Amino acid sequence: MTTTYDFTCPALNGKDVDLGDYKGQVTLIVNTASKCGFTPQYQGLEELYQKYKDRGVSVLGFPCNQFGGQEPGDADAISEFCEINYGVTFPMFAKVDVNGAGTAPLYKHLKKEAPGLLGSEKIKWNFTKFLVDKDGKVIKRYAPTVKPEALHGDIEKLL
Repeated sequence: MTTTYDFTCPALNGKDVDLGDYKGQVTLIVNTASKCGFTPQYQGLEELYQKYKDRGVSVLGFPCNQFGGQEPGDADAISEFCEINYGVTFPMFAKVDVNGAGTAPLYKHLKKEAPGLLGSEKIKWNFTKFLVDKDGKVIKRYAPTVKPEALHGDIEKLL
């Protein structure tokens, strides 16, 4: 696997999504959680998606329960939470592991291509973000503390 386009991931509704469907788009991939201090970033992610979706930008959310059990719900609960509280319309995927033995293949790829601080591949918390260019190449990793509003410049450069 050499690009994000080589992966297939189950959506929140259980259907498999070929990430090759996003070929030619700038993509922001984020591990999310409903009960995290960073959860309000859903609003910024949705605003970013609305601003850029017509220009070929996608935001992909991957719920994860590995950090303090902050995503305990099932797919229906996650979907309802995101829609009711933040009006999320960007694609949401099935819950994944981003660290450890059960790490989702997509996240193994993302972490290898854009390691974190001091070269660590480990994801430290919810709302770690990966920016992917139109060719499926991972360009940059952002810490959970980096708000979606701070990404506009980097996204513009890739458009």
